[in-house]
Amino acid sequence: MGNIIFSLLWLIILLFVGFWVACFAAGFYIFLVPFTVCIGALSGLTDFLMSCITFPKYCAQGIMDGRGFG
Repeated sequence: MGNIIFSLLWLIILLFVGFWVACFAAGFYIFLVPFTVCIGALSGLTDFLMSCITFPKYCAQGIMDGRGFG
């Protein structure tokens, strides 16, 4: 059983940071992913953008587990 305080902090991060980061990264990801076929150097950037897109899932998992930030 996790800590309710950490769950609330994760919820605040999800609402005020997580969704905004994911939406911002998704636009760039959608634009850049077709070019990774031609420009292999973009694959590192698109992998990073994909991890930014999945940040809300990471926050939601933190809410459900009630785990800390460490």
